[in-house]
Amino acid sequence: MRQIRCFVELPLVVGGELELADTTSNHLLRVLRLDSGAAVTLFNGDGFDYAANLLRSGRNAASARVIDRCAVQRESSLHIILVQGIARGEKMDMILQKATELGVAEIWPIYSERTEVRLDADRLGKRLGHWRGVIQSACEQCGRARLPLLTDPRNLTKMITDLPTGGLRLTLDPRGALSHTTLTDPSPAGLAFAIGPEGGFSAMERDQLSAAGFTGMRLGPRILRTETAGIAAMAVLQARFGDLG
Repeated sequence: MRQIRCFVELPLVVGGELELADTTSNHLLRVLRLDSGAAVTLFNGDGFDYAANLLRSGRNAASARVIDRCAVQRESSLHIILVQGIARGEKMDMILQKATELGVAEIWPIYSERTEVRLDADRLGKRLGHWRGVIQSACEQCGRARLPLLTDPRNLTKMITDLPTGGLRLTLDPRGALSHTTLTDPSPAGLAFAIGPEGGFSAMERDQLSAAGFTGMRLGPRILRTETAGIAAMAVLQARFGDLG
């Protein structure tokens, strides 16, 4: 039987009732056509799934009564920070969605020389809200009860300054010194993987990354698009060191 999971940005307490957001109510009542009393699973990012019963509180409004909770253990033991050059539109959505499904811990969007998307303050707020929605939906689908951290965009130099010390630092490079078969097991600090935007990193940026301790990793003979590169690399790394084995 299909499990219906919904993310809510509210505290969840066993025995409590809560009003569901309009978008959630619409999805449950009008799209899925659930009746009062239907079983749903709620989560808010605290690491638990909350079993609940749906209550109709109006024609197009719903609330839920929480009846139980259980801890969810679906976070990868491999802490991956995906440093992603901002891509256009649906490409960025796909990156966020698939990275979440693959167990990414943190996503750091960055601006670089060849980034085609530039966001002013107003557009940035809307875009971040949209991106968080994509991540929440991906968690609903894949069963994660903790949302990966999504940071505000920053430029490459600030990313290097802000990145935690320790751990492995990689970037995709067809001429890289490493391949996924020659990597050693990352430290508990995990790893950061930097992916350029459409057009890739410039030569100067590759030098900058190299000076900051990023090592090039080969991933086959073909040039991968920005929306493919990070996802392919994450799948390989999770299979080798994480929980896809």
